[in-house]
Amino acid sequence: MFDYKLLAALAAVVEQGGFERAALRLGLSQSAVSQRIKLLEARVGQPVLVRASPPAPTDIGRRLLNHVQQVRLLEHDLQAQVPALDDGLPPERLRIALNADSLATWWAEATAPFCAEQRVLLDLVVEDQDVGLRRMRAGEVAGCLCGAERPVAGARSQLLGAMRYRGVASPAFVARHFADGVTAAALARAPGIVFGNDDLLQHRYLATLGFEEDFRHHLCPSSDGFVRLTLAGVGWGMVPELQAGQALAEGRLVDLMPGRGVDVPLYWHHWRNGGELLASLTDHLRRRAPDWLAVAD
Repeated sequence: MFDYKLLAALAAVVEQGGFERAALRLGLSQSAVSQRIKLLEARVGQPVLVRASPPAPTDIGRRLLNHVQQVRLLEHDLQAQVPALDDGLPPERLRIALNADSLATWWAEATAPFCAEQRVLLDLVVEDQDVGLRRMRAGEVAGCLCGAERPVAGARSQLLGAMRYRGVASPAFVARHFADGVTAAALARAPGIVFGNDDLLQHRYLATLGFEEDFRHHLCPSSDGFVRLTLAGVGWGMVPELQAGQALAEGRLVDLMPGRGVDVPLYWHHWRNGGELLASLTDHLRRRAPDWLAVAD
């Protein structure tokens, strides 16, 4: 039989990124959390955590975390059906990984009605759309919005649409770097802006022009900061149409190559046995996401 107090300690350590924060989350001492992890490891006969900074789950730890995520969701359903089981504790948070650009554009408007209706709390983990699924694979989240189509074991994926990106820059930047026109060579020479080491949007954009080498670029791991740097003329970059539309209309940004961009499909991943709450969120996203996202090819 599982001791869910021990599993809750494992989930808290991974989700909070350490023993001290996990103790605060659970209302326990740090030593008590550590003892629960040790007892869990004794019962399963192997380590459930890699003691690093932050701690990471082992293979068996990931399996246990996946189980915890699904049990939490099923418990939420049961409490809704049997109110007497509600012990007055605050609602469980629905932990979701998603890309920064979705969070900065359409996600809030799309999910606000769902949160109000279901009275659910969200715990959002921001990851690049190309790597967000690793959070789900590690058992850290109940759902994931990312660019990967293939789901992890025990999960399903649903195509919601595509995020359309345009290569943009400020008028002053264009005048300074592209006086003779926008070409692949000129784009590679001019400083670009990249969200992070996992962000390959600018590389894909250049590849459509026949340029497949690395290029000079700033790193800016903030969606809002990325746009601000672009508006200030620090570099050129790939910005979602949803985020750049007003600045383009006002002339504060210039579309470097009108009609040419990069569409990034967005897939919603969720556990097969995630209960009614996760199924409701999946249905809600399937219906609402097309209001903002382009039709994926």
